[in-house]
Amino acid sequence: MAYIALKNASLDLPIYDVQSRSLKKRLASLRNRNSDVNERSDTVVLRALNDLSFRIESGDRLGLVGHNGAGKSTLLRVLAGIYAPSSGVVETQGKTVPLLDISLGMDENSTGRQNIRLRGLLLGMRDEEIAEKEEGIAAFSELDSFLDLPIRTYSSGMRVRLGFAISTAVDADILLLDEVMGVGDAAFKEKANQRLAELHERSEIVVLALHDNATIRKTCEKALWLEQGNVRMFGATEEVLAAYEASVK
Repeated sequence: MAYIALKNASLDLPIYDVQSRSLKKRLASLRNRNSDVNERSDTVVLRALNDLSFRIESGDRLGLVGHNGAGKSTLLRVLAGIYAPSSGVVETQGKTVPLLDISLGMDENSTGRQNIRLRGLLLGMRDEEIAEKEEGIAAFSELDSFLDLPIRTYSSGMRVRLGFAISTAVDADILLLDEVMGVGDAAFKEKANQRLAELHERSEIVVLALHDNATIRKTCEKALWLEQGNVRMFGATEEVLAAYEASVK
C-alpha cells in the first residue's frame, strides 16, 4: 500500500555568489582587511520548505497550490528524492515516478529509439518492460521515421512529444507531476490529456502542482496550500481552494 508521510520536514538551500552582507558589514570589512572570511561570505541559505507535516494514502489525489516561489516544485523534488530534507522525516512507500523534467536523461547524439531505452531506464523501467512498450511509445509520439535519427535533429516540440510518450508509459505507485507541458497541436494535446488521465487512474497516489484551479477541482479531492515554504492550509480541495482564491482577490 503506497503512502507519503512528512514529519517536521524542512529544506535549506545554499545560494552561492550572492552579496549577503549588509552595507554596515561591507564597510567594516573595507576598514579591516583581516576580518573573518565568513563575514565576507557571498553565500546565503534559503529556507525553501519549513516544518511540513502531512500524510497521504493510497487513493489520494493531492493538488499543490500557491504563488510562484511558494515551494510547490521544491516539495515535488523532495518527494521524488532529488532533495533530501535538511531536517525532519520524509517517508514514501511505493514506486515513485516524477514527471518534473520529461527530457531529463535524454542524449542529444542518440536516436529517438535509443532514448526510449535511456529515459525508460532512468524512470526505473526494466529492459524487458521497455522492449514491451517501445512500439506503443513510438506510435504515441507520432514521430515515425524521425525515431531513427539523433534527437539533436528534432524540433523542441518533437523532443517534448518523445519525452512525454516515454514518461507516461511508466507504471507508478506514486506519480509526481509539475505543470502540464505543451505537447503539440490541438489533436495531440487532446490525446496527451487522455494519456495523463489514464496514468492517474493507474497510480495509487497522484501529487500535482498546477496554476489551473479548475483542473485541481476536477482531479483532486485534497489540496495543500503552500506559502513561502510553509503549509498555509491542508484539507478538502474545495475548502482549500476557496480560501486560497479569496486571499488573492
